[in-house]
Amino acid sequence: MGFRRPQIWGVVNLTADSFSDGGRYLETEAALAHARRLREDGADVIDLGPASSHPDSAAVAPQEEIRRLGPVVDALLAEGIPVSVDSFRGETQVWAIGRGVTTLNDVRGFGEPRTWPDLARSGARLVLMHSIRAAGAATRERGDPDAIVGAVDAFFAERIAALEAAGIARERLVLDPGMGFFLGDTPEPSLRVLAALERLRERHGLPLLVCVSRKSFLGGLTGAPVAERGPATLAAELWAARHGVDHLRTHDVRAICEALTVESALQSAGTGDGA
Repeated sequence: MGFRRPQIWGVVNLTADSFSDGGRYLETEAALAHARRLREDGADVIDLGPASSHPDSAAVAPQEEIRRLGPVVDALLAEGIPVSVDSFRGETQVWAIGRGVTTLNDVRGFGEPRTWPDLARSGARLVLMHSIRAAGAATRERGDPDAIVGAVDAFFAERIAALEAAGIARERLVLDPGMGFFLGDTPEPSLRVLAALERLRERHGLPLLVCVSRKSFLGGLTGAPVAERGPATLAAELWAARHGVDHLRTHDVRAICEALTVESALQSAGTGDGA
């Protein structure tokens, strides 16, 4: 598949314990400053996470998620900045669409049927993520590399059908196969899924979102701690961009935007005279 520049989603974690930046953007002004900086760096969407989902994270009640999100969502929407809310809590999702948020991102793949009527009425774009765990945050468990692509494929087929039956139009869906601990505690499942991105996109005919940013499987491959996974992240993001991903969710927006600019220029040069 030829190169196509994906949309870039900048991550803002309004959390105390996110694996890469917990506590840095918990306060409203810090979160807003970071969101605006990511937007200046080239982010098309700001993805706001009010709770962490890594294996060691603490549970956050929906009321606390909403408290963290409220002033940040209001300010960014007032500035015309596209916002996504990253939460698997049904109460938070319903609150967000009522507040004017038009994109929701759910690591459980919208597994609460009681929210489906509200989602159907909203018209919001839904990022439907696969995880080897059916509910809640990621866990440290072994994923089967030989079965993982089939499991992702089957999950998407089942959940898309259920959401369509609930009145949610197919064209509103974006598919995220999951990465890192969401696929298993070794690098191999994530690598197999990355290698199958084009197949997954063609199979379901829907846009794909991938977040490899600073993930555990990159640390497993390189030995780098979280803070030093920038080069590995960039390599995996460029692979995804070359293999059909429509959206990249990342912590370091500037790095991937500059890399994509160079990639695009090289692709264009290759189609000119002397190619």
